[in-house]
Amino acid sequence: MNELFEYWQLLLIPLFFALGWAAARVDMRQVVHESRALPRSYFQGLNFLLNEQPDKAIDSFLEVAQVDSQTVELHFALGNLFRRRGETERAIRMHQNLIDLPDLEERVRLLALLELGQDYLKAGLLDRAEEIFNKLLATDLAEDAKRNLLDIYQAEKEWLKAIEIAKELPDVASQRDIAEYYCELAANEIMRSRPEMARQYLDVAMQNNRKCVRASLLLGDILQQEGDLLAAIEAWQRIEQQDPAYLALVAQRLLEGYRRLERRDEGIALLGGYLERYPSLDLLDVVYQLVLEAEGTEAAYRLVRGELQRNPTLLGLEKLMSARLPLAAPEVQPDVELAKSIIQGYTRRLSRYRCDNCGFKARQFYWRCPACGGWETYSPRRSEEFDQSL
Repeated sequence: MNELFEYWQLLLIPLFFALGWAAARVDMRQVVHESRALPRSYFQGLNFLLNEQPDKAIDSFLEVAQVDSQTVELHFALGNLFRRRGETERAIRMHQNLIDLPDLEERVRLLALLELGQDYLKAGLLDRAEEIFNKLLATDLAEDAKRNLLDIYQAEKEWLKAIEIAKELPDVASQRDIAEYYCELAANEIMRSRPEMARQYLDVAMQNNRKCVRASLLLGDILQQEGDLLAAIEAWQRIEQQDPAYLALVAQRLLEGYRRLERRDEGIALLGGYLERYPSLDLLDVVYQLVLEAEGTEAAYRLVRGELQRNPTLLGLEKLMSARLPLAAPEVQPDVELAKSIIQGYTRRLSRYRCDNCGFKARQFYWRCPACGGWETYSPRRSEEFDQSL
């Protein structure tokens, strides 16, 4: 239905004739003369549109564009239509033909060049698209070019270039986004075993966004790799002041830290307090592991049951079945196992993370949505928890 709406834009051309007639107050004979001057293919295209035959309409309009090289609006409309339909090769040819037209106004040529760059971008030809948009930086279309360059640099993971462009587009890229670019740089440095450079990037990330959870998380990872577990735990704990919902992402890290420090009781107290104040299935899973190790099966089962009573969810019920299984009598265990299996069939789709912006769901957490490209649009809570909070 959306594509059909786009085809109707092509009807604007005869409307221009009508408006021109009204403004100049020409007589009906002049209108008839102008209408007869239009190629027959044009009216065939209109007829195909009215009969909901869009593909045939496109072929007819293409014939018009080939017959009359001055139909600039038609070139633009068809080129944009091809790109939206995913027919990038046809869109590229259409816009390239428009650029090659003789005596074309410079403003129109630049607009066609912008459209051609977007064609290349849609086709994944990033080098060609970048070349075109760089040419447009010295024109009146510089802001549009920068927006597209930002998309290219993010796709190519050219974060320093993305930062440079983003600073010139405050209405497009927020300080939060820029902080994420620095976190991407820091993560790359961590992978290359260059912690000092990573720290510098994380410092700048925090300067851009004091509530950048990812910067605290990555700093804790660096400190953990260096063997300073207390400092790492302190860095992860700062997330509570930044956004406590993200504590679920570092719960397992905190668990491992307290294990290695042999301070399970301290870990249980800290994480248990988090669980009470900021209920989370991921936090529950980590606290359950700690209690199971420190206090045994019965205590772990009581923990899960109490949390399920406080925050009833199917994912929590699945956890309860897992905790109940070792305590069940031998003759009851097969029934508990069966109930757990049935519940798991329903919870697989509930245990995913979901983008708040586009609704895309994934089994793992993303700082940048792979579908819409938004930064920090994933809630750190599972979709079942998210739905219950609405």
